[in-house]
Amino acid sequence: MSMSFEAYMRDMVQPMREELTRIGVTELRTPEEVSEALDNMKGTALIVVNSVCGCAAGQCRPGVAKALQHEVKPDHLYTVFAGQDKEATAKAREYFAPYPPSSPSIALMKDGQLVHFIPRHQVEDRSAEMIGNDLIGAFETHCK
Repeated sequence: MSMSFEAYMRDMVQPMREELTRIGVTELRTPEEVSEALDNMKGTALIVVNSVCGCAAGQCRPGVAKALQHEVKPDHLYTVFAGQDKEATAKAREYFAPYPPSSPSIALMKDGQLVHFIPRHQVEDRSAEMIGNDLIGAFETHCK
């Protein structure tokens, strides 16, 4: 019995996807879903560019989970998965200018404008608690 690489990767990344979806983050899997969610968006949205890397597992996803326990949080919660849903990720990254592609990364948008961004280099060098606190500060500033 042989398994295709794509099926293997789907099975391997499912728990990584579920770390965010089980706390209320909606996956955007196609460019159309990204456009539908972010074009003409009103209010605030957190967009997490998820990844299979260790810093996504150790710092990014736990930091997001910590921040989402705070009473003030964005109106909308989204994620795209770099390396898996490539077209959706590329589309989401169009909204993050002037920042170059980075995964994992975390964006906060308000009324369609990027107001806070945490690129990979600010994920891999900080703890989940530091990332969570950074996001909480951004939520307090932009989501009230």
